[in-house]
Parts: sequence; C-alpha cells; structure tokens
Amino acid sequence: MSKAKLQVGILFGGCSEEHPVSIKSAREIARNLDPDTYEPHFIGITRDGAWKLCEGPAADWESGAYQSVVLSPDRGVRGLLVLDQGKYETIGLDVVVPVLHGRLGEDGAIQGLLELSGIPYVGCDVQSSALGMDKSLAYLVAAGAGIATPDFWTVAAGEDIDAERLTYPVFVKPARSGSSFGVSKVANAEELPAALDVARRYDTKVLVEEAVVGSEVGCALLGGGADLTAGEVDHIALSHGFFRIHQEDEPETGSDNATPIVPADIPAESRARVQEVAKAVYRALGCDGLARVDLFLKDDGQIVLNEVNTFPGMTSYSRYPRMMAAAGIPLSEVLDRLVTGTLARALTPTEQADA
Repeated sequence: MSKAKLQVGILFGGCSEEHPVSIKSAREIARNLDPDTYEPHFIGITRDGAWKLCEGPAADWESGAYQSVVLSPDRGVRGLLVLDQGKYETIGLDVVVPVLHGRLGEDGAIQGLLELSGIPYVGCDVQSSALGMDKSLAYLVAAGAGIATPDFWTVAAGEDIDAERLTYPVFVKPARSGSSFGVSKVANAEELPAALDVARRYDTKVLVEEAVVGSEVGCALLGGGADLTAGEVDHIALSHGFFRIHQEDEPETGSDNATPIVPADIPAESRARVQEVAKAVYRALGCDGLARVDLFLKDDGQIVLNEVNTFPGMTSYSRYPRMMAAAGIPLSEVLDRLVTGTLARALTPTEQADA
C-alpha cells in the first residue's frame, strides 16, 4: 500500500520589492520537490496582497483566472479555504513552505499568521524572523552574544543625523528591507541627505553604518540544535562598487561587478571560523530551519556580522543553494530535511517519544 503524499502549501510572490525573486525561488523549489513524496499546492500572493490558488509559479501566473484562497486561522481546519461563488471548500495542509522574501515574508508577519493557523511551517519563527529582518536589532542581539558588528546609528522617521559626526564612507540602508534595495554608499556629508531619502522609500527606519573593510563572505545554515549543518562558505569577489543582489537586469547571467566563489578562496582555518561565527549568530537570534548569514572577513582575521537572511533566495543563481550543493547537499535534500525537521518539531513531547 503506497504512503499518502504530504500536502505542502507553497506560498510565493508577496507585497515586497522582492516579489519577482520570490517567484523564481518558488519555481526552483517546485522543480526539486519529490513528486512521489509531496503534493504541492501553490498559493501566489499578488503585489496587491490577493491570494490565488494557481497551478504553479509560472512567469504569467498573475494573469490567470485562478480561484481566490485564504489560509484558515481556525486550528480545527489547518489548511486553505478556496472561495467560489459565496461558498468555500477546504484543502488540508500538512506543512507550509513560505517562499517569501523581504517585508511581510521574512519579518514575522506571515509566520504569525501560520502560528494562528496551527499549520507547521518551514523556517524561522516569528521572533527570529523579526530580529533577522531588522538589521539594527540583529546587531544588538549579536553584540550581546559577543559577536562583532559594525558601528551604526538608527534614524527614525522625521529624525535627522549630524552628518559631521560620521567618519566616511558609510552605508545608508533601510533597517527592514531585503537584498540591497535602498542601499547607498556615501562618501561625504553632502551625499547623506539624498541617501536617506532613497532608503526611506523602503522603510521609515534607516540604518547608517560604518563601511567595514574586508571580504564579503556568507554561510548557509540548515536545521537547528545538535543537527545544525553549515554549507560551504562563499566569497563575493567585487570588481568595483558594492554587492547589489537581485537588482541586475538579467541576474541569471551574473552580476556586472560581483562574482560568487564557492568554496570561498580563503584559508581553511578562516572558512571554519566563518562557519562557527555564522552558527553563533543563528543561535543568538533563535533561528531554526534555515538562514544565510552574511559576514565580513577583515584582513586581521576579525569576523564582523553583515546581515541575516531568514528565508534566503532559492533561485538558480542564489547563494544559499550553491553553498549547500558545494557541501554535497542538493536542493532536493535541503527541502526534504526542512520538511522532516519542521514536522518533527511540530510533534508533542509524547508523540516525539513514540516516534
């Protein structure tokens, strides 16, 4: 007798500036889900926030005449409510994979809705998602755990910062935005007001931080607790400027100023230390499931936190799956581990003892 397939909800799209990246990530995840194990249900969220039950994350999915759907907050349902002419039918879900990046995807919002629904979901919880999304809070928590961070200042809506107090160059960025949207490198005090205006297009809370001189490195992490696994470390080799992920015209063909090198072309001892610091950041923020921790490796060997991505890109050109593949863990296995780990955490203590 064949085993019943797991019913998996795949959320993608969303209202953030990373909407197109989310679609590409979902597309890659769909390609790597084992059809003998999983029955996927694709829920596309339009830029306006409408939820649509669709056939998959195709390039033209938003133009299709798909049924409206909502996630039931009733724990007695644990699934989707498909709306049709004033009536609804239910689709039960065993687990949800929220393939959403940036605002309302990685900031704890969708995680809170999933907590209400009672459906197990892949990735970081509400608290760790919110901390990871807010760079200033991530820095504070990391610093409290003894991890080096850049010097930084936060600028709230309506506030100004004394441009003369800063040592240039500095980076100005939205405190709670994904990728490098709204980020500017500022060379002098005269450039600061314009950079603040750019960052405020994406968030009312802005971060001004020192420009750390060092190599940009990253580490992909999978799982949690004693089963936390680090992928290979990568190094972003820059020819000029700074790394602007997901803002290229054709990111699949590569960046015009950055080349990811996996494994990183740094000494083995440095790679091991980067992995250990990344794990320490992950644990300090309370992450679980997966994350990508980006760091700076300075010439003197010091490792400084850059940022944490609690649901990193999964596209064909994204860093996370490349780092995991370099460690011998293909995306299909990553997905299996994520789902298995999520369902195991959802068991009650009695169920865990009997498992």
